[in-house]
Amino acid sequence: MTTDGTAPDDPRVLVLSGGLSHERDVSLRSGRRVAQLLRDAGLSVEIRDLDSELLPYLAESPPDVVFPLVHGSTGEDGSIRGLLELLDIPYVGSTSGPCRLASRKPVAKAVVAAAGVATPAFVTLPRGLFHEIGSSAVLSSAVEGLGLPLVVKPEDGGSALGVTVVESTAELPDAMVACFSYGDAALLERAVVGTEVAVSVIETPDGPVALPPVEVVTDGPYDYDARYNAGRTEYFVPARLDEATSRAACDTALAAHRALGLRDLSRSDLIIDGEDTPWFLDMNVAPGMTETSLFPQAAQAYAAQGGPTFTELVVSLVRAAAARA
Repeated sequence: MTTDGTAPDDPRVLVLSGGLSHERDVSLRSGRRVAQLLRDAGLSVEIRDLDSELLPYLAESPPDVVFPLVHGSTGEDGSIRGLLELLDIPYVGSTSGPCRLASRKPVAKAVVAAAGVATPAFVTLPRGLFHEIGSSAVLSSAVEGLGLPLVVKPEDGGSALGVTVVESTAELPDAMVACFSYGDAALLERAVVGTEVAVSVIETPDGPVALPPVEVVTDGPYDYDARYNAGRTEYFVPARLDEATSRAACDTALAAHRALGLRDLSRSDLIIDGEDTPWFLDMNVAPGMTETSLFPQAAQAYAAQGGPTFTELVVSLVRAAAARA
């Protein structure tokens, strides 16, 4: 053992969290939780924010492995991972290229659709198009082509920020304003009514494995407040699905993970419609790790079925990433 109590071959871990996105608070909470799990397992861990001191620190004292837990655009668009690749520092999670694909919702949907995964019909509308063509004409065409109800969401980002379910044409302008406050392009998607589930995927020595689906039931929209403030949302883990539907949901998440070329871990958000068909909505390459986040709940259900504990799973991801050095 070394003087700090760690084993000589234990990797020195840097957890990256925070950043300046709208999901900063969630990222900090995720980072603190993962760092504590790793410390409890006996690893040497440091937490750092994204700031002007990060790159000098990485150059002067590179860790053995980085666990990126920055949520939102800069955390999930591949840019942080690209920097780590330039510095030749191993990290947990998907490489920069697949992250760029997965973080842009329209691109991710197009890629998984080409792989045979069902995803709701959609259109992407950049802010500039409204100035060139006129908002009324653009929105009328969207409603005519996709029908109602619609889901309006920013084309990137997470935590349901800027997302609105639109039941009538009159609600669209306010929904677009809310969406554009979080980005410069909106994705309008045909709403699918059904059971909302999340399916996480982890990489194992035998290949990717889907964790038990998590069913999400809220007293309203599954928005930012419902996701991170206890009391508004009820979770069922595993989801209340029959065996065939649960297997189909898991197969959908695995197909999306593979189609996007992801690595280590991911989480697919799905809707199961009235005919038990899973519809792919969104991909998360840096899933939240807070107490109410979906990935940890799925991992705990996996452990109850005989898999590794959540702590063991997190440690295994770190060790696997460090071994890629």
